[in-house]
Amino acid sequence: MNLDFSPEDLAFRDEVRAFIAQNYPAGLHEKQTSEDALSKEDYLSWHKVLAKKGWVAPGWPKELGGTGWTPTQKYIWSEEQARADTIPILPFGINMVSPVIYTFGTPEQKAKFLPPTYNGDIWWCQGYSEPGAGSDLASLRTRAVREGDHYIVNGQKTWTTLAQHADWGFFLVRTDPDSKPQAGISFLLIDMKTPGISVRPIITLGGEHEVNDVFLDNVKVPVENRIFEENQGWTAAKFLLAHERSGIAGVARSKRGIERIRQMASTEMADASGPLLGDPFFKRKVAELEIDLTALEYTELRTLAGEASGKGPGPESSLLKIKGTEIQQRVTELALEAAGHYGAPYFRGFPKDGDNLHPIGPDYAHPTAPSYFNGRKTSIYGGSNEIQRNIIAKMVLGL
Repeated sequence: MNLDFSPEDLAFRDEVRAFIAQNYPAGLHEKQTSEDALSKEDYLSWHKVLAKKGWVAPGWPKELGGTGWTPTQKYIWSEEQARADTIPILPFGINMVSPVIYTFGTPEQKAKFLPPTYNGDIWWCQGYSEPGAGSDLASLRTRAVREGDHYIVNGQKTWTTLAQHADWGFFLVRTDPDSKPQAGISFLLIDMKTPGISVRPIITLGGEHEVNDVFLDNVKVPVENRIFEENQGWTAAKFLLAHERSGIAGVARSKRGIERIRQMASTEMADASGPLLGDPFFKRKVAELEIDLTALEYTELRTLAGEASGKGPGPESSLLKIKGTEIQQRVTELALEAAGHYGAPYFRGFPKDGDNLHPIGPDYAHPTAPSYFNGRKTSIYGGSNEIQRNIIAKMVLGL
């Protein structure tokens, strides 16, 4: 694998850098650093810009709107987005359910769902985890009983990210309670406006409304919205999770996070003897983190090269998920350490005097505690890291 940029790659990098600088929605960076949550329109504003350019789905087949980029170009694209601190394209539609649809779906399903997903006209959410069925996903209990040309769905999903904005959801449901756990599951696409669906917010420790409980009470779903065969949804689910886990690694974003830590730790606090980066113990932590991230980056590049040659993500996606999320957590830990007592948790908008906020300390310290709390979930979602180690042991070591 040749990692040297060719003249063509360098020209591509310049094109990407210029495009982002000229087209990233005005004012979005300011909203990203404010205490106000990004709206649905904020998220979709950048998505629609990239859809118009033809760059929103680099991983899709070219005939369906993919870019046809080389692994190096995909790498450059992720690097430049992180460098410019753009908001990420939400993965649920583009990177998660769409590969399932164009791999397992019918021609009618592809025509119905892929173009609006690409253009940002459908916002997707994921209905996998349940109370008592998260990492052990095969134990899910949401039931779907077939009645003619519909399923009647009852159950509860939890930790459903941004479901408050969703137009559609992709859900794992149990259609055969008497089969082995993995053999009795089906994969359904459900219109979130269907009667019987209710969404209840879960407010995180950082004060954000990011995740939700979703309740399904006698929800009527057309059989034509089932992807793949009845009771064979586990095949589609595993395929989706492999793609999700590859994307979770977040190497470029972690590199940007380390840059921020260096900037924070280079600042001399008024009550400190000198910049924290002058402390050899802290400096060593940063160096060790950078070394581990570099190793992960090479692994991700090998995975991209394999995908370019027609090899789908395999057990290496579990490795990327484990190491990528552990590194993300270490980034938030070091950022909180760099912020010191200025990064102590505080309630959103506190302290305040009427409508005026009076946060204490430097601006860069304020989001460190919410980011730290939010980052605790990364080693759990997409299949917990303990489960990923079991997958590696089975698929690579044969245990």
